[in-house]
Amino acid sequence: MKYLVVIEEGENGFGAYVPDLPGCIAAAASREEVTRLIHEAIQFHLDGLAEDGLPIPLPHSSSEVVEVGAH
Repeated sequence: MKYLVVIEEGENGFGAYVPDLPGCIAAAASREEVTRLIHEAIQFHLDGLAEDGLPIPLPHSSSEVVEVGAH
């Protein structure tokens, strides 16, 4: 499955979350590290759901880049 991951850059590093998996987050000093960590977090999250006998949420989020003029 492919899940949308949102990566945000902050003052002290990067954060990532998965809209389709509430609570599935990661934080790191670099974009590369946060990408690796969120991949691990998704797998951990899905494994936990499966162990608890809960359904695996299907991916349904998508993204779009919208260009606007600056004022």
